[in-house]
Amino acid sequence: MAYGSDAARFLLGDSFHPGGVELTIELAGMLNLTPGSIMLDVASGKGTSAFAVAERFRCHVIGVDLSEANVAEANTEALKRGLSDGVQFLLADAEELPFEPASFDAILCECAFCTFPNKTKAASEFARVLRAGGRVGISDLTRVPDPLPELDGLLAWIACIGDAQPLESYAAWLVGAGFAVVASGDRSQCLQQMVQQIQGKLLLADIMIGLKKLDLPGLDIKQAKEFAAVAKNAIGNNKLGYALLVAQKPEGSVTEGAVG
Repeated sequence: MAYGSDAARFLLGDSFHPGGVELTIELAGMLNLTPGSIMLDVASGKGTSAFAVAERFRCHVIGVDLSEANVAEANTEALKRGLSDGVQFLLADAEELPFEPASFDAILCECAFCTFPNKTKAASEFARVLRAGGRVGISDLTRVPDPLPELDGLLAWIACIGDAQPLESYAAWLVGAGFAVVASGDRSQCLQQMVQQIQGKLLLADIMIGLKKLDLPGLDIKQAKEFAAVAKNAIGNNKLGYALLVAQKPEGSVTEGAVG
């Protein structure tokens, strides 16, 4: 399901990741942000997280996303909110960030790292643009390493599936880029709540579509219900989950490309 579709917005709301803004603020709170901080929001979508963090921590936020529509909508929203001086959005790839070395004090990446084709390159880019002592916070879908053929259909449906990995794998990519993991935690209850909310909205959508009061092209209600049931079962059996991870770039480390 495309994040920008009417069906996705109906089922997921404005925050396309488990835990919503509450989990965003929890994760951002672990990044040592201050009013003078500059944070990079990677895969910023329509800017929901960026706005929440900027307003809560009074820091400057730059969001990057691969969708031109998302970037345009987020910048328009920033202007409406009177935040355009402190929150900007750019079209950019996480694997080729258009910033100088050591440009940011913190990096936030929610429900997106799992989707990056070259995770090693993305982690390396995070390390390059982050200053020494800065922190990166990731929240993402996790899964057991064993094959889960029953979940294959979810790849085209629920948010943040992508190439989900065990939490240890995400940590290994960051450590490989020179980071030190300082915190991690299971937040699978957020994913469970998200699936339950989607199940409720699917029931409502089924009724409203039947009454011709709602039209969601491309949404197969029956299939979506089946996927939701499978996902809920997988979460309950600890095969599918959600977690957060915070890592720090060591103090005194030299960023490749930086001027000494």
